[in-house]
Amino acid sequence: MNTKWLIKDAPDALQVENLKNEMNVSEVVAYMLVQRGITEFDQAKSFFRGTLKELHDPFLMKDMERAVERVNIALEEGQKILIYGDYDVDGTTAISIVYGYLSQLTDTIAYYIPDRYSEGYGVSEKGIRSAKENDFSLIITLDCGIKANEKVDLANSLGIDMIICDHHTPGKELPDCIVLDPKREDCNYPYKELSGAGVGFKLMQALATTNNWDESILFENLDLLAISIAADIVPVTGENRLLAQYGLKQLNENTRPGIDIMLNLAKKEKPLTLTDVVFTIAPRINAAGRIDDAKKAVVLLTSKDEKELRNIAQTIHDFNEERRGLDKEITEHALSIVENDPGFNQKCTTVVYHETWHKGVIGIVASRLIENYYRPTIVLTQSEDGETWTGSSRSIKGVNVYDVLENCSKYLDRFGGHYFAAGMTLKNEQLNDFVKCFDDEVRKIIGSESLIPEQIIEKELAFDSLFNMGESVLEVPRLMRVLNQFEPHGPQNMKPLFLAKNVYAHDAKLLKDVHLKMNVYQPDFQKHIPAIYFKAPEALEIVQNGPFDMVFTLEVNQYRGRTTPQLMVKDIRAHR
Repeated sequence: MNTKWLIKDAPDALQVENLKNEMNVSEVVAYMLVQRGITEFDQAKSFFRGTLKELHDPFLMKDMERAVERVNIALEEGQKILIYGDYDVDGTTAISIVYGYLSQLTDTIAYYIPDRYSEGYGVSEKGIRSAKENDFSLIITLDCGIKANEKVDLANSLGIDMIICDHHTPGKELPDCIVLDPKREDCNYPYKELSGAGVGFKLMQALATTNNWDESILFENLDLLAISIAADIVPVTGENRLLAQYGLKQLNENTRPGIDIMLNLAKKEKPLTLTDVVFTIAPRINAAGRIDDAKKAVVLLTSKDEKELRNIAQTIHDFNEERRGLDKEITEHALSIVENDPGFNQKCTTVVYHETWHKGVIGIVASRLIENYYRPTIVLTQSEDGETWTGSSRSIKGVNVYDVLENCSKYLDRFGGHYFAAGMTLKNEQLNDFVKCFDDEVRKIIGSESLIPEQIIEKELAFDSLFNMGESVLEVPRLMRVLNQFEPHGPQNMKPLFLAKNVYAHDAKLLKDVHLKMNVYQPDFQKHIPAIYFKAPEALEIVQNGPFDMVFTLEVNQYRGRTTPQLMVKDIRAHR
């Protein structure tokens, strides 16, 4: 797939020089800090060594006082509390945090996760009526509920109070209950991009502050918060980045038993980055709800019974293997549909559907299709009733898929989500009109240039600036060790990309016929640096035919107990 190479504008040279001298760091590090708006020592200290004291006051969130008061009444009077969460990673980690914390303080608490297939996403009528039948007085929703106006009205009519903890974009009218959501228009909370688990965490933080509870017990759950931030593709900036930093530390240094067993089954070694969470931990937690019952994920994250954990971890591992098989099968089917669509090249979107596709993996398939065809994408499957379609959407830079769906809402029964990901249901008879509307609305936003993915490059970086005098290419250089502290990476704080020009390859070869492995050097730096380019067999001819330019990230390769630097190539072009 062709990509556009865009180099970020250079920051102010004087600011770079001043920060370089003040911090005693290399020009590259100072350049990248100023690039991120960090121009003073104290800002840099907070970026690299932020403390949990820097977290925002939870009471800045609208309705927080009301929420704390209502939970305290329930705790004081022994009322039954139901924690109601979504079945994805954000939802199950949120339940694990809130239920795990409050269950230490009351026995009159339980949690509920709707069935993906019989109830669907969000607050269900079945869930509300189940709460009434079991005498629950208070429902706390996590990662869902912001558009559940009718379900809240039902709960109110049954004498059940609700506190909604959500991070999705609200509709035109808020539900008639206590609503915690930093995205509500009248909320002045300074950070708007918390995960669903993050909003639940802020409620627990407010309770701990009000009741003088030991916050350190709550902070033991920051590992789960880091997992939610990674899995839900929220920006890794501001408060999220701080929470993820401490969460990763917790995840690596004091791994909870269920995750430890899961990592062993996955043959994944620590230390883990946020990227490792996305590709190793998140899919396995998700697999429980995709294939069977998301409650198993909560047990995995909260239980301390080793025998129970081993059984559930193995079950979830097996679910993940099944999920991978379904993912591969349906992706191949979806790709064949696209390839056989004669009008596909005239469209700005990818929309595919089939009545037999497994509902639990259509979101993953949508992401796979974007990897092949860089367009806003929807994958739909038939609901059990045979009268509606259920779908998942994924988007690209420049297209807020939630806003697009809102403009197509007259064809939808319901929808919800974020900038880059959303879900929807619609009646059979609305399908063709919706597909056309979706493409028309996206076409208003983007042109053909927007359908070319971008490589956003920090700066050109010659190989001789990677290593200080005397540093070996077989040892991780100081620059890479410092740049590793820019972690955790994720949306809006991606792994830094660099550009190297006039590069030559030595000993280039394909691994398993698809991955290009080589040693690279430049005329002014003859030492050979290991590099790898995954899934790029076509690049072998380019590197064998003379100098080339390449976009890359700096990585650390760990193999058989040895740690060495490695360049992870993202794109290659012949040098001109």
